[in-house]
Amino acid sequence: FGENLPKTRSGKIMRRLLRSIAKGEAITQDISTLENPAILEQLAQRN
Repeated sequence: FGENLPKTRSGKIMRRLLRSIAKGEAITQDISTLENPAILEQLAQRN
């Protein structure tokens, strides 16, 4: 799980996206800076 976190291209973990996924909320924030946007779908399925 640790290597599959939503990170920016500079390597920062996007905690606000993790919070939204954990709460079951829809992602409405800007995800254009994500290194791998597909990870959000994978995390949402695990939740």
